Amino acid sequence: MPSSVKEGRVTKAKSKSRSTSSSVLSSSLGKRRREHAEATPKPLPLVERTNALPIDQFIEKYVPQSSLQLNLPGPKQKQKQTHDDKDKPADRNGDHDHKEQDSPSTTNYIIDIHTAQSVPPADFQACFNLIELTSSNDYMNSSIGWSPAKKRKEMKLPDMRYILLRPALAPGRPDTGQHEGGVDKAPSEEGTGAGKGQVLGFLSFMVTYEDGKEVIYCYEIHLSPTLRGKGAGKHLMTLYEEIGRRVGLEKAMLTVFKANTVARRFYDLLGYDVDEYSPQPRRLRNGTVKEPDYLILSKALKGNLPDV
Repeated sequence: MPSSVKEGRVTKAKSKSRSTSSSVLSSSLGKRRREHAEATPKPLPLVERTNALPIDQFIEKYVPQSSLQLNLPGPKQKQKQTHDDKDKPADRNGDHDHKEQDSPSTTNYIIDIHTAQSVPPADFQACFNLIELTSSNDYMNSSIGWSPAKKRKEMKLPDMRYILLRPALAPGRPDTGQHEGGVDKAPSEEGTGAGKGQVLGFLSFMVTYEDGKEVIYCYEIHLSPTLRGKGAGKHLMTLYEEIGRRVGLEKAMLTVFKANTVARRFYDLLGYDVDEYSPQPRRLRNGTVKEPDYLILSKALKGNLPDV
């Protein structure tokens, strides 16, 4: 190592090897960190991550299993009751008077969860039939109009999911396709699965963004007329909201025609309010005020526990 003479003393020149090697090491570590960061994919945002899940994983992670079965009031059955009133005379056959009395019954229903791609064709058609039966007139009387082709296309959107409600059939009992409400057709060859009746109600939804917020959006909810007023709609909405709550979304949203006063009362009872982004009246150039024919409703999910 070279040396220098200063004031009669021999001193060694300061070594630069340590600082140089330290600089090289830091540069190498920094490069490795950058390469590692580039090689490690960033986690997907919540909405995209949820929509990327296969349907079986989505169900396992977000759908409460206890909500997949329910009992609803069935049609009233006539039941004969014998009155043992000895003071009443017997009829010519020796029997006492009989009266028919309504006897309450219940029907067991099951729920299936599907994507727009996994829903069986027969079930998809049953859902479309319900929309056409219950809402086509509202569409025709609105500025949107009724287009079967556009509705079918919307129903097939990639991230759309379906909650299907159907009666559970007893083992060995065939599904004839004839159900109350007049919406079901003859059974398809694809069928709906052993032990399952045809779809009598459904709710379709999407995990998405609305005005930059992470939400669960209800696109459709429809019931066979004979299921209305029995708690089926509330059950579907409660399940839909619970899914959104478990995913971690901010609010549940939906669209309703202003003319559909029955639906508006239903949503009001469930705690839905007009959303801040619901369309407002517009003043045209000629001074006419054009009122929107639909409302966007919403309900906060975070910190809002379900009413069960």
